[in-house]
Amino acid sequence: LQGIFVLGLPYALLHSGYSGLFLIILAAALCCYTGKILIAWLYEENEDGQLIRVRDTYEDIANACCKKLSPKLGGIVVNVTQVMELIMTCILYLVVSGNLLSHSFPYVPVTEKTWSVIAFVTLLPCVFIKTLKIVSKLSQLCSLVHFIIILVVMTYCLTQIHQWSWAKFRLSIEFEDFLVSVGVIIFSYTSQIFLPTLEGNMKNPGEFRCMLNWTHFFACVLKTTFALTAFLTWGEETKEVITDNLPSFLQTLVNLCLLTKALLSYPLPFFAATEIVYACISRGNHSNYRSPLFALGVRGSFLLLTLLMAMFIPHFAVLMGLTGSVTGAAMTFLLPSLFHLKLKWKKLSFLEKCADISVFILGFLCSLAGTVCSIKGLLEVFG
Repeated sequence: LQGIFVLGLPYALLHSGYSGLFLIILAAALCCYTGKILIAWLYEENEDGQLIRVRDTYEDIANACCKKLSPKLGGIVVNVTQVMELIMTCILYLVVSGNLLSHSFPYVPVTEKTWSVIAFVTLLPCVFIKTLKIVSKLSQLCSLVHFIIILVVMTYCLTQIHQWSWAKFRLSIEFEDFLVSVGVIIFSYTSQIFLPTLEGNMKNPGEFRCMLNWTHFFACVLKTTFALTAFLTWGEETKEVITDNLPSFLQTLVNLCLLTKALLSYPLPFFAATEIVYACISRGNHSNYRSPLFALGVRGSFLLLTLLMAMFIPHFAVLMGLTGSVTGAAMTFLLPSLFHLKLKWKKLSFLEKCADISVFILGFLCSLAGTVCSIKGLLEVFG
């Protein structure tokens, strides 16, 4: 919930004004809600009225919703969508790592692609990750580095408090720029892909809803505080990645911290994607598909694939925006609300039905608008 997207929130405020502050709060509430209903599908009541976990993954939920059309159609759609988003996320971390290294050592005669290869070498141990416990340790370190970055940026901003002015906020906004801001804010909260696995690995799954409430609340407070202080410091000069606004003596330090964060962030989407792919391949009874050596091969192939795509995909940022608009909105808003209506229709109150329908419509509009803007960007890039 506190990913690299956070560094783009001040830029989002530049283009959304006061409405951006409201969007940060609204996005937290909506993503928390869809996370809860996603986990609610995993359970069914038994004859005694007790909740029993009858499903384990997003795929199981999709198959249950689409079983009348096809027993496996829903699962295939969800798995393809999940893997696409996770692959693009992994590629983004490699591209970002190469970019950060080239900016941190501008006098070294090495291209960004070569730096990406160097970053890739440090990620080779990921092929030996077998459990979520290892990933969680790396994520803890990632969170620590993230808070160091936020602390450095906010400390500098507080030293410039004498320059702050609320007049820097826009009252009028341009529609296309506003849509970019909506995408940045919403996708900075997305975590639905990981929630079924996370809930299933908790020592006390009964605390999941409470955990989700508190994490989204604190994420909202931190995002709002960070975005506001940074924007009030630089105003119209706010750049897409706020660390680019820092003076040069701080930029190198923060860039190296960002590099560490990007490398530590890679294992989570990598582990999630390889688990989905391996589960799909090894679903049969053939023993060769369930051997540790085969699992190692799947992880190694996936790791190499992300490097090759990071090296050869042109205009990656635009393609990432297009993929995010389609898969991110689908996994965060469209599918959770649609599946909840499908599976729980008879048990839902009128207000709950209205909430799900509203979330679905909002997600559809965000996805449509983001897709149109991304396609327009692609057309401009390719002339």
